[in-house]
Amino acid sequence: MKTGFDNDKYLKIQSEHIKERIAKFGDKLYLEFGGKLFDDYHAARVLPGFQPDSKLRMLMQLADYAEIVIVISAVDIEKNKVRGDLGITYDKDVLRLRDEFQSRGLMVGSVVITHYSGQEAAKAFRSRLRKLKINTYCHYTIEGYPSNVALIDSDEGYGKNDYIETTRPLVVVTAPGPGSGKMATCLSQLYHENKRGVKAGYAKFETFPIWNLPLKHPVNMAYEAATADLNDVNMIDPFHLEAYGKTTVNYNRDIEIFPVLNAIFEGIYGENPYKSPTDMGVNMAGYCIVDDEACCEASKQEIIRRYYSTLNLLAEGKASEEEVQKIELLMKQAKVSVSDRKVTDAAKERGVKEKAPCAAMELQDGTIITSKSSELFGASAALILNVLKHLAGINHSEKILPAEMIEPIQKMKVTYLRGQNPRLHTDEVLVALSMLSVTSEKCRNALDQLPKLAGCQVHTTVMLSEVDRKIFKKLGVDLTCEPVSKKSRTWI
Repeated sequence: MKTGFDNDKYLKIQSEHIKERIAKFGDKLYLEFGGKLFDDYHAARVLPGFQPDSKLRMLMQLADYAEIVIVISAVDIEKNKVRGDLGITYDKDVLRLRDEFQSRGLMVGSVVITHYSGQEAAKAFRSRLRKLKINTYCHYTIEGYPSNVALIDSDEGYGKNDYIETTRPLVVVTAPGPGSGKMATCLSQLYHENKRGVKAGYAKFETFPIWNLPLKHPVNMAYEAATADLNDVNMIDPFHLEAYGKTTVNYNRDIEIFPVLNAIFEGIYGENPYKSPTDMGVNMAGYCIVDDEACCEASKQEIIRRYYSTLNLLAEGKASEEEVQKIELLMKQAKVSVSDRKVTDAAKERGVKEKAPCAAMELQDGTIITSKSSELFGASAALILNVLKHLAGINHSEKILPAEMIEPIQKMKVTYLRGQNPRLHTDEVLVALSMLSVTSEKCRNALDQLPKLAGCQVHTTVMLSEVDRKIFKKLGVDLTCEPVSKKSRTWI
């Protein structure tokens, strides 16, 4: 994949711009961090050259200025809400995030539980945080929020929330996921700081949509596809257009809430320092695109991947028809179809021929390797073997996993673990290769090719097990699957 994004430039100008924003307000800046502070693989896919930990590395350049406040909603704690990408609950992710930040030398000042109304699960979590000696604060539900501005800007509104003790000029407010209450936490602090005579400001750091790219730029459309479940819609910022005569892009939620924010700011300060939602942002990513064509192509591929991901969720009852239809519309606007993803056609053609589950992988040099399900291996496990042999220069017909090793694994799965499927999954194939690599040079060479799979594209004609999906993800492979269950026996 061509590089389309200058990551070094991004790290430099982004940190400088945040310092400028701190200076603008004087004493303190509350910076709402949207999206993921690290492991931002969406940004890395649509902006080739962007490193998944870029935002964290940028923040580390400000480590002497910054402290982090992690926000979690009591409602999410009560519901045991799970991060889809990690498979862990939000409360566990708060502790994970804290450990990750601190291991990189960043100060985590506290945890704030928002939407708090005495929920039992939230109380238990608060007690656990206190036992871990983590500073913990509660923010409460405000009746009529966010439209009841008179109540919000009062001692019975924001004034009722705990005041968060902070010591650094830059306070980064982040959360395990959307809807946690980051913005409200920032605004509540502005109210309290103003009452204490502290000159504090607010800014927002969202990577997408990129405000200085066109509305229908593929990078921005890929963001819409990624947030189809949130029903986010990119829009021209009408407030910015009116104030400055310049066209910029924002998204519906920030535009819709801006009149309310304007009233809240006026209630706190007497005036709003910002004339538009775009003004509130500090994102410099748009200035770091060095190859627009490469970013456009990468974003179109991401829209296709998001389409398949949503189709799979729909088949599992975890998404709606409306989400699928929204991404279908985005595909039409971007002028792409599933056939623009090369591995899709390759896997489907092999599936029609074999009348069995099949898979295909596109390597970095454009070579496409295919596989089919057999008595020994699932299609994805067979694909891993075929690809590793190809990259290691091993003849396709050569069996590097002998039957005497496969048979005991199958017996263990079916006889002892009472499984129904004797075929080896991807993780089992990799473990078998690892064991044989002690004595087999070919197996060792095959395993050495694993790093080359990062960034490769895979498509399968059936939905995969969670085990296989996780292995592809850990290998850095971009996976799509037809929305077909293995049990359906309808191979595509």
